Amino acid sequence: MRHFLDVDDLAAPELVEVLDRADRQDHGLPLHGKGVALLFAKPSLRTRHSCEMGVIQLGGHPVSVRPDEIGVNDRETPADIARVLAGYHALLGARVFAHADLVGMAEPAAVPVINLLSDDAHPCQALTDLLTMRQVFGELQGRTVAWIGDHNNVARSLALGASLSGMALRFGCPEGYGPSPTDIDQFLALGALDVTVVHRPEEAAKGADAVHTDVWTSMGFEAEADDRDRAFEGFMVDDAVMAGAHDGAVFMHCLPAHRGEEVSATVIDGPASVVIQQAHNRLHAFRALAWWLAEENHR
Repeated sequence: MRHFLDVDDLAAPELVEVLDRADRQDHGLPLHGKGVALLFAKPSLRTRHSCEMGVIQLGGHPVSVRPDEIGVNDRETPADIARVLAGYHALLGARVFAHADLVGMAEPAAVPVINLLSDDAHPCQALTDLLTMRQVFGELQGRTVAWIGDHNNVARSLALGASLSGMALRFGCPEGYGPSPTDIDQFLALGALDVTVVHRPEEAAKGADAVHTDVWTSMGFEAEADDRDRAFEGFMVDDAVMAGAHDGAVFMHCLPAHRGEEVSATVIDGPASVVIQQAHNRLHAFRALAWWLAEENHR
């Protein structure tokens, strides 16, 4: 059974195949007459709408479930939830806090489990980001991605996907908030052209083709907000940071964004920003992934 808990669950050629499918409309109805369970332990705008509409476009029926309806690790174990839902649905997607909950669902599940976000990874967002950059630049191999801010779940999954795509990685993170040596070794092993870690946003963005950032305090880390505000002071992506990027560079953000904190309004609402295209691509990336998984697990 093939699951999608992080981007490196796909081999590099499989990643290309999913991205290719995201730009296609000849998907047919591979989920015709089938259900897809979508569990949401965290709030969602883009994820819920993109997943539900993606399932509908593939001919399936999405069933979105709130945390109070199931009670993961309260009323039901992740394994029991997965075993039960596998009897009703063709796919199971889950947006959770603990990545271990996804692993607990995937181990016994008789259907593919898709990570819609966990504290460790956000692989559907990474597919979206790669798709958006490919639409802008064409070939991804040899391009440079800059990540500015916290090396969080979004950053890690993006880095895995960029590595599989043969891109160079630059991280501009405060001390203590960057990738670990183990992360860097993994990125290089997957095919990253180069991995550079610096502690100023201008250095990370210099010569980059795409400049990415995210909120400084992700869901589940609100208790650290004050410490993070102090640590990330001076890490806002503003016009001066973008000025050092490569000619034609784009700005990307997974949203929601805090203008005046991690990014200036002039950048996120300016001509270099592709955040709305990026947000819309959540639909196309998820539809392609669900299509691919539905076929891959019935070969």
